[in-house]
Amino acid sequence: MALAIVPVYAALLGLLFVALSLAVVKQRRVGRVAIGVSDDRALERRVRVHGNFAEYVPFALLLLAMAEWRGAPGPLLHLLCLTLLIGRASHAWGVSHTDEDFRFRTAGMIATFLTIIAAALTLLAQAVLR
Repeated sequence: MALAIVPVYAALLGLLFVALSLAVVKQRRVGRVAIGVSDDRALERRVRVHGNFAEYVPFALLLLAMAEWRGAPGPLLHLLCLTLLIGRASHAWGVSHTDEDFRFRTAGMIATFLTIIAAALTLLAQAVLR
């Protein structure tokens, strides 16, 4: 079975990853920081937003792709992928601002965790029911 849903969201998340990467590069140039974060708090935030994205998104996409490959319903996959995309954007928005609004950060992490949990449970259900 060819994957048709998850790759579209993976592409969108890939573009978001590049945007977060460019935000780090831009702040490095502004602060003239080649390695580490020095004492640049804005750079530290951008590095962590980028790093957090890199820590969670690949695993979530792996679970989602396996669920699609195993035949998970399209509407469920769209819901989970959209939740992940919105969650990661919300988290990035919340954390990247020095005057952080924790609601965006919290909503982003909840959305990410719910996506991972739901995808994992979907895979377990697919394994048990087949």
